[in-house]
Amino acid sequence: MNSILEKIVQHKKLEVEQLRAVEPLNSLVNDYRLNNNSLSMESAILQGSGVIAEFKRASPSKGLINGEANVIDITSGYQKAGASAISVLTDSLFFSALPDDFANARENVGIPVLRKDFTIDIYQIYQAKIMGADCILLIAAILNAEEIKQFTKVTADLGLECILEIHHPNELEKLSGNERIIGVNNRDLDTFEVDIETSLKLEGQLGDVVKITESGLGSGSNLKALTQAGYNGFLVGESFMKDPEPVIACKNFVDEINRLKS
Repeated sequence: MNSILEKIVQHKKLEVEQLRAVEPLNSLVNDYRLNNNSLSMESAILQGSGVIAEFKRASPSKGLINGEANVIDITSGYQKAGASAISVLTDSLFFSALPDDFANARENVGIPVLRKDFTIDIYQIYQAKIMGADCILLIAAILNAEEIKQFTKVTADLGLECILEIHHPNELEKLSGNERIIGVNNRDLDTFEVDIETSLKLEGQLGDVVKITESGLGSGSNLKALTQAGYNGFLVGESFMKDPEPVIACKNFVDEINRLKS
């Protein structure tokens, strides 16, 4: 891992320690909201445009992208624009997420919502369910094979779904075989360089799963090649959020994907 990713992971460990000190895992395990039904990310992707539209205020690689964005207007607009699901960053230190961003999005959309964060502890999975998330992200680059297996099981036990994110071919060795949704991040988390070829090269090694391509999917990306390669889902954040009109940018992207799929 590079220094930025290492810093994020170390901060997450400290963050979880602090959360556990205030509210232990045993308290979360007994929360009534764990019984709430969740929406299926997998079904939403397969039955719709497949676009997962992301709300992101900033990132370590780009700095501030859209710090004053209204999360309710944008995420509800994403749904009206035809997005199959919403992704919301919940990390405050590195991605400038506000405390109410996720809740405001969840309360105002009727499609699946992905809690986008760096999951390194079971505590965060329970937390995501209680927050109202339908899906979480598991990043192979920061987890070992046993953690992926364990976290995937806990996620399923709670009625959630997860996107297992990979970038390097050797990360496929960490998979348990029970993954139903795999995301290929075209951004190298070590260098932050983006290359669409990453998705094209890995597609044939993913097996019979729902396949999502992530990062670098703005104008000029080879969407036709990605759809023809068999990708079902398209996670887009930065190119929408940096646009003066994120919802219109999303609508244009959804229209293009639907045209390519037809």
